[in-house]
Amino acid sequence: MKKCTWSLSSLSEQHYHDLEWGVPIHDDRCLFEFLILEGAQAGLSWSTVLNKRTAYQEAFDHFDVERVASYDDYKMNELFANPGIIRNKLKIKAAITNAQAFVLVQREFGSFDRYIWQFVQGKPLQNAWKSAADIPVSTQASELMSKDLKLRGFKFVGSTLCYAYMQAMGMVNDHTVDCYRHAEIKQEYS
Repeated sequence: MKKCTWSLSSLSEQHYHDLEWGVPIHDDRCLFEFLILEGAQAGLSWSTVLNKRTAYQEAFDHFDVERVASYDDYKMNELFANPGIIRNKLKIKAAITNAQAFVLVQREFGSFDRYIWQFVQGKPLQNAWKSAADIPVSTQASELMSKDLKLRGFKFVGSTLCYAYMQAMGMVNDHTVDCYRHAEIKQEYS
């Protein structure tokens, strides 16, 4: 079966592509996980982050947003020293800041899911890209999301990262039309 070309580099990318990428996520814990992972990915390859995903889950208390939001200097220093994750101080601090902002959004909207999905009116966008070269790095929706997240205090949420986040959590179906997952996702989530 034909797959998106980006997924062919490693088994972890193929697994992620086949089972997760583009599948709509509405669970706040998963939405928080992808927010942290996308922020960690900035400037790096997605495969680097995927290979460290298990270490991230352990280091960040399985993405329990309330726990991460309460991390103190001791925990932050523990994260800075953790060789299993990307030890960029700005990204680690941003993860904690984003947890705090995430909790505030949950309180305001009832869930982060309710807030974030408004940028696509609650329904996945079904794109029809012929090749990976056709897929944009950002869109008007990701720009609006980025601006709003920044106003709410989030870090590492530029328009390009927001679009990658939208792809990861299934707000957009960006599997190319020749990929077997494109039709499956379109049929199941339209």
